[in-house]
Amino acid sequence: MLTYEVVVYSIRQRRGRSKPWELRWRVGARPHSKNYQLKPQADGRRSELMAALRDGQQFDVETGLPAKELTALAMPTWFEHAKVYALMKWPGAAGKHRASIAESLAVVTPVFVRTTKDQPDPKVLRAALYQWAFRAVRSGAGHVSRSDSAEVPAEIKEALDWVASNSLKVDEAARPERIRAAFTALSTLLNGKPAAENTANRKRMVLSNAFRYAVEERALLSRHPFLAVDWSAPTTSDEVDFRYVPGPRLARELLAAVAKQGARGEHLEAFYGAVYYGAARPGEAAALRREDFVLPPESEPDAWGEMLVTESHPEVGSGWTDSGKPHDERGLKHRARNTVRGVPIPPVYVRMVRSHIGRFGTGPDGRIFRAAQGGRVTSNEYCAIWEAARVAVLNPAELKSGLAEVTYCLRHAAISLWIKRGVDPVEVAYRAGHSVAVLYRFYAKILKGGSAHANRLIQEGLEAEDE
Repeated sequence: MLTYEVVVYSIRQRRGRSKPWELRWRVGARPHSKNYQLKPQADGRRSELMAALRDGQQFDVETGLPAKELTALAMPTWFEHAKVYALMKWPGAAGKHRASIAESLAVVTPVFVRTTKDQPDPKVLRAALYQWAFRAVRSGAGHVSRSDSAEVPAEIKEALDWVASNSLKVDEAARPERIRAAFTALSTLLNGKPAAENTANRKRMVLSNAFRYAVEERALLSRHPFLAVDWSAPTTSDEVDFRYVPGPRLARELLAAVAKQGARGEHLEAFYGAVYYGAARPGEAAALRREDFVLPPESEPDAWGEMLVTESHPEVGSGWTDSGKPHDERGLKHRARNTVRGVPIPPVYVRMVRSHIGRFGTGPDGRIFRAAQGGRVTSNEYCAIWEAARVAVLNPAELKSGLAEVTYCLRHAAISLWIKRGVDPVEVAYRAGHSVAVLYRFYAKILKGGSAHANRLIQEGLEAEDE
């Protein structure tokens, strides 16, 4: 209990003792005392208590300490707070978000230390924090940090012990100079290159939420430390580099090359088709089932169909999911759980899907794309097939470049084609599962390139009005 009823007595000498100088004070009805070897030591402590009284601080009856000293004594380290925050977020977060939180905390925690002396190897330290300190496992009805529930390898334990011993208190980590250092770390990759703007912003959001938790729910800080820092992230561009996005002809050649990569290539051709003709994310394509396709009658070979994108199975690693599967199972990105995105698909893909289902059927759960062993299609599998297709189609110079380097390039190719052909940006954004703002951020050059055409249409309208 805290009280203003404090009396500080004069120092008295008690001869014959190893620490003869006694400081006495009373908080409420409870007496407190502390002995010192030298009188200046007792005088100094008495001055601290008197200064706390003059500042209007309350004192704790139990310990006899001023309120600020009591708070400092109970203040956890940043490392302790970060572990508590990660555990608090774990139950309600998707696997990808759990991994993102752990990644962000693993980047910033080595910044909030008193010294870098004897610091472990950065890669070992990052692994210790990411895979052990900020990853949770189930224990009874709740969750605990993995590092607190399992036998930890010696190298990992040494790294975690170093962090625990050198971590700053939360209020020390909240100082402006520390926050600026944290921002710099969050905006830089391990190789020293600047991180993409959206990556840096995502990590800063995690740090912001961790401090907000310290302010609003744990009452460790009186205000959010970001408010005291004026800082701008290094400017980077999130815009797609269209030099490496395949055009329609190259995209078709790559899809044809995929089908020539043996049995697995034949099975996955329609998978890549979903990414190109329907702009599905690979995780969304992996989740497609037979009932997600509305196909026109075979008697109408030139009719369009529809692909219903209902969920996504992004890879994240079995340690981050509740099911223990290496992929998450959730709704569409940034959408409510039951959201359905209907994407019209052209006749060429209608035929491809119909042929695929007729030849390969579906899995026990209705999914039409399956891994070689029958499970979910993994990135290792579809990336290997894609690279083989690139080798078959591209010349040596193109292979060394970033042209069509990853499967996701097919999604960029689809969206770019739609925009170039004059599809309304709002419709493009809907089919792609983007917001219009995100569409403009990633595809600004193409969208701006259509301004001359838009100007002509407006001019024609103005002239028609004059007539």
